[in-house]
Amino acid sequence: MTNRRPAPVSVGTEEPGYELWEPLDPDVAGVFRGVPAEDLAYRDRARAFVQEEVRPVIAGVWDRAEYPLELARRLGELDLLRDGVDVPGFPRQSLLAASLTAMELARGDGSVATIVGVQGGLALRSVALCGSEEQRERWLAPLARGSELGAFALTEPTHGSDSVSLETRARAEGDGFVISGHKKWIGSGSVGQLAVVWARGDDGQVQGFLVPQDAPGYRATTITGKVSLRGIWQAEIELDEVRVPASARMPGARSFADTSRVLQATRLGVGWSALGHALAVYETAVHYAKQRVQFGRPLAASQIVQARLAEMLSQLTGLQTLLMQLTRAEEAGELTGPGASLGKYTATRTARAMAANARDLLGGNGILLDNRVARHFADIEALHTYEGTETVQALIIGREITGVSAFA
Repeated sequence: MTNRRPAPVSVGTEEPGYELWEPLDPDVAGVFRGVPAEDLAYRDRARAFVQEEVRPVIAGVWDRAEYPLELARRLGELDLLRDGVDVPGFPRQSLLAASLTAMELARGDGSVATIVGVQGGLALRSVALCGSEEQRERWLAPLARGSELGAFALTEPTHGSDSVSLETRARAEGDGFVISGHKKWIGSGSVGQLAVVWARGDDGQVQGFLVPQDAPGYRATTITGKVSLRGIWQAEIELDEVRVPASARMPGARSFADTSRVLQATRLGVGWSALGHALAVYETAVHYAKQRVQFGRPLAASQIVQARLAEMLSQLTGLQTLLMQLTRAEEAGELTGPGASLGKYTATRTARAMAANARDLLGGNGILLDNRVARHFADIEALHTYEGTETVQALIIGREITGVSAFA
């Protein structure tokens, strides 16, 4: 008879790995039922990009605060950079297709989604809406392909929410313009080829100019020390007597109202990005609750955990319904500025609350980058602020409700 030692018994000191990225596609209200196949194709392409190319690298990219230029180029190769802007030679991308793309990219990472927001939603859209025929011919296709990166230089160090009061100047001189001023929080402003610079002209009106980022006098410094959107670089820009030819001025950008046209078109997309973040933290919480064992049973077997997940699903369903209805209104040409503000205001507030809930549900594991939630939680903070802060959106909505402006 052979004496055998008993097999070693695990005493629970090694934690299992968690699989937290599987898409769940919750749609309790049937919001996405009947979405056209061509729109779903954009969503599915964005999802495949997230699962296959973003997922393996994004925690490291975020941790090291790198700008993943290779991912930006891939977005162009996959035709995911346009944010619904029509570009000659490219297939039509509907507003809903662009919205679903924004949602899916944000589900993967906020910085990746913001790259599209800056490149397509702001820079490309500015040229498409306000540029001359020559400017559109020069820039639309390269920006759509991602072969050249663009920036949208509006915000200034002392003018964020009150960007209408910007102080950067463009004075006419000879056969061109000389631009002087400072900009801050300019995505891709230190790594691209083009900056759409908004400056006040000799007539006192806000005008738009296409400025090469390598122009003499254009000095950009990447902002460091961020705790949000660490995978896209924003810059502080000094424009020191930057000379551009008359052809650099966008003829369709004659006042801040034209700037606002660009911004309003992106506001709903920010709401869809917030939905993507909300979806990410929800599905992560569900997966974790099923896989994490405490007190001898999965977290999912606890009443309080099920109540939390039910609350998150309720919030997610309400947000899906609101954004789909606003998108339909926009497609019909009926969405108002206050309506777009309501979408952004509701979406980022909801995503924030859901991320806090999910972070708490994951306990200590909720602060680890590999477990998704902390990264989304941090990135939502930037989303909550850019394209109009919560306070600004509330004042726009409040003015619509009361008929009285409370802006200072």
